[in-house]
Amino acid sequence: MSFDQDEEDQYGPTYNVGSFSKDFGYFDNDEVGTARPEQKPRILLMGLRRSGKSSILKVVFQKMSPNETLFLESTNKIVKEDISNSSFVQFQIWDFPGQINFFDPSLDLDNMFGGCGVLVFVIDAQDDLTEALNKLHITVTKAHKINPNIKCEVFIHKVDGLTEDNKMDVQRDINQRSNDDLQDAGIDSIHLSFYLTSIYDHSIFEAFSKVVQKLIPQLPALENLLNILISNSAIEKAFLFDVVSKIYIATDSSPVDMQSYQLCCDMIDVVIDVSGIYGVQDDCDSTAFDSQSFSLIKLNNSTVLYLREVSTCLALVCILREDNFEKQGVIDYNFLCFRKAIQQVFELRNKSLASGSPTDDAPPVTNSDSQLN
Repeated sequence: MSFDQDEEDQYGPTYNVGSFSKDFGYFDNDEVGTARPEQKPRILLMGLRRSGKSSILKVVFQKMSPNETLFLESTNKIVKEDISNSSFVQFQIWDFPGQINFFDPSLDLDNMFGGCGVLVFVIDAQDDLTEALNKLHITVTKAHKINPNIKCEVFIHKVDGLTEDNKMDVQRDINQRSNDDLQDAGIDSIHLSFYLTSIYDHSIFEAFSKVVQKLIPQLPALENLLNILISNSAIEKAFLFDVVSKIYIATDSSPVDMQSYQLCCDMIDVVIDVSGIYGVQDDCDSTAFDSQSFSLIKLNNSTVLYLREVSTCLALVCILREDNFEKQGVIDYNFLCFRKAIQQVFELRNKSLASGSPTDDAPPVTNSDSQLN
């Protein structure tokens, strides 16, 4: 493993290989790309009491140990968490108490659901499902009536205490009953996505990755760039990670294997831990994860994990065969082209934020645009 590499000598003085500025991805500090709170997309975290909503929020975004969540008190009011300093994606999470009554006339449902991008409903897989499914039906129907564009996600949570067969049975039961309820109500336009989650493994990070991706207008462009990168570099799988939360904000079009995702998360932990101990920090507030950060791990099954810094908050993690890594020079050059293209994508977003116009999907990127070999 190494944390230093002289790329400029390898590719010549005319190629810009420097890291993005500190403000790339940190729109709070970027006058051009600053997103006001009311502009940020919103994720609503709902479910019955003790379903695990607050634990999810603490583990994923505040790095709390899963065992520490056992001592969390039940949420009795709406908690608003601003996620803006740990990722280039800015959004708010509203954690709702389980006893919320949608028929309370003092509740401003238009404000609650009107500006919401994603609704995440958490169901305790080890609890009685009838009450949870009734609450799910009421919640999504009211949300969809106010905001037809809202995305509805269901976390079937605390599955770590179930066997594999029981997990599948519970997911099938919840899927069937919740969709039957919607059909009986004559509502066919609501699409529910289901995830099996636990805070004791990487499933909650993988599920939240899918949720956050639905808030990124540039996702098709990022996926296209990753597809071009892996096809021109003999890479089997590539993830674009937020290094703080370990959420992957994009991946290529090939299916995500949970074991591969876990390996990449573990690799990020190793790099951050070693960088924190041995890395050079310019000041006490800066991170040791910088433009010189990269890591190479060779597994005993002839697989290589390769991590490269994309920005102060993003990392590219690739999985490839050891034989294909012999062409590391080509891979490194293609990575630099990829990083430059990523910067162009978000420069476009910064301009959109500055002008106040809606942020549309970035234009598709072709092989000629990316200059990958």
